[in-house]
Amino acid sequence: MSKKREQNKAVYGTGKRYWERLRSDLIRDKWLYLLLFPGLVYFLVFKYLPMWGLVIAFENYVPYSGVLGSQWVGWKWFEYFFKFPSWTRYLTNTLILSVMNIVFYFPAPIILALLLNEMRSLRYKKILQTLLYVPHFISIVIVVSITFVIFGSSGIVYKLTEQLLGHSINYLGSPDTFRWMIIGQTIWKETGWGTIIFLAALTNVDTQLYEAAMVDGAGRLRRLWHITLPAIRSTIVLMLILRMGSMLDTGYDHLILMANALNRSASQTLDVFVYQQGIQQGQYSYAAAIGLMKSIVSVILVVSSNKIAHAMGEQGLY
Repeated sequence: MSKKREQNKAVYGTGKRYWERLRSDLIRDKWLYLLLFPGLVYFLVFKYLPMWGLVIAFENYVPYSGVLGSQWVGWKWFEYFFKFPSWTRYLTNTLILSVMNIVFYFPAPIILALLLNEMRSLRYKKILQTLLYVPHFISIVIVVSITFVIFGSSGIVYKLTEQLLGHSINYLGSPDTFRWMIIGQTIWKETGWGTIIFLAALTNVDTQLYEAAMVDGAGRLRRLWHITLPAIRSTIVLMLILRMGSMLDTGYDHLILMANALNRSASQTLDVFVYQQGIQQGQYSYAAAIGLMKSIVSVILVVSSNKIAHAMGEQGLY
């Protein structure tokens, strides 16, 4: 922090000169700051001001009484959650889905971006990119509906499996296949959109490095391993750190749409539990307490991942 302050002093000076220089910069770049203003308002209104509502996690919140009028109960809801017999099952299901997301989904945009980067024809590359971006804009409700049509009891995959194996597999009702269905839908829907960041990072790779490697006799795989991947390694690490911040976020809408009585043992996650307690049963304080615990764990994971990145010689998030 002191180093940053010293840099500011070197640029702007101190005292009256500092404020004059700052004022001139604000006037000079007024349109840039004006463009920045809506984003600042958005984060202030929808991200920072709602943090005041976290106080209900320590209250027995009643909407009629309001935040200030509700009874203060301290750590009651946190203790109540850890005394809940099935809290380990909710946490386990959340962690399993999150780990599967990191192992199977996170590398998918990277691999796809590397494949697109190797395409010689710019025209076909743009057409393919556009087609790959389309699933991101399809509602998850439609994605789940398509899944029901394909993997349901009258779907083509269901019937094909029955003919090949001699017996049917209940893809939609089995807890064993539920998680794979969720990951498969996520990969299909978001992989193309996820390539945007990595393709942007690949544009910064110096083409002279490829030319020098080709002169030395390096093939495509060697150029990929020794030039392309090291060039985007910092971006990969940054995205992985950000992904760790959502380790406990599995979403509830996707899981609720795919859940049924048969796969409930695998579909019950912390986000689903928060939805059930907060929205369906009206236990707002209980849901807020669980959400606060998730947020604290997410911050710890981001900070820890960033420290590990620094220890490995990477720039990290900050």
